[in-house]
Amino acid sequence: MNPIYTALAVLVTFIWGVNFTFIAWGLESFPPLMLTALRFFFTAVPLVFFLKPPTFNRTLLIYAIGTFVMQYAFVFTAMHLGASPGLTALLLQMQIFITVLLAYFILGEAVSRMQVIGMMVGVLGLGVIALNLGGDMPVAGFVCILIAAVGWSFGNIASKQASAQATLKAAQQKTATAPTTVKNKTSALSALALVAWGALIACVFLTLSSLIFETDAWQLATFTEASMKSWLSLGFIVYISTLVGFGLWAHLLSQNTASKVMPFALLVPVFGMTTSVVLTGEVVTWWKMLAMILILSGLLLANVKFGIRKKPAHKYGV
Repeated sequence: MNPIYTALAVLVTFIWGVNFTFIAWGLESFPPLMLTALRFFFTAVPLVFFLKPPTFNRTLLIYAIGTFVMQYAFVFTAMHLGASPGLTALLLQMQIFITVLLAYFILGEAVSRMQVIGMMVGVLGLGVIALNLGGDMPVAGFVCILIAAVGWSFGNIASKQASAQATLKAAQQKTATAPTTVKNKTSALSALALVAWGALIACVFLTLSSLIFETDAWQLATFTEASMKSWLSLGFIVYISTLVGFGLWAHLLSQNTASKVMPFALLVPVFGMTTSVVLTGEVVTWWKMLAMILILSGLLLANVKFGIRKKPAHKYGV
């Protein structure tokens, strides 16, 4: 990737790493499903009144359900159950391996031998966490985060497909001959629209889920007694992590292959663990360090370009 895209990728991963601590602070006042629903309500409104909606199809629905509903409902629930911010940030990065595999089978993108080896090393790190469940990572939280990782992976693939569809539509409307700055602006706006409208869809599912499973929380006192720290955390989660973070991430995926973008997410657990240690006092144990070394090593290996063989796109494209 060029230097600008690289800088944007690092910025997004920093935002997402710090975000886990803000999630923990938000959960001090709101239950997980309600906090997730609030997140995506404020993400969608008022932007949906100003941004042209992307084509409503299966791709948009999968993006909204995978990236927003599945990922964050289960991540927030895992942290509500006791999963620490730093360990959650680390474990969630299993989505990188899953995304690369999905991109291979669904989009026909290249996967190298080193990427396969990297995935195997990363799974060893996952095993270290699995052998030390309890305390900072309860069993239920572990399962929730793995489900969240699968959801995010499907959302990443849907994001690429939605961006490709938007690019094709623009080309059909003869915008492909426009100056590069105009095309980049169009791509950025399309990415932001994807996030805003995807958040609106997610908000509906999450609100209904919260009303069913968190009925007692839906009272005025929940909102009036929420701490200022929780409200400010919600603001960061909505406007910085979601709008800025996912808007830039969708734009990066639309301009580069998934195998180039996804490895940058290895920085998320580094930023996440560091922030959690500094701001929440999370204790870094030997097995956490071992798991981080294995998972990050696997991610680094997965980014080595060696022996790439590309599958025919026409066989696996959808």
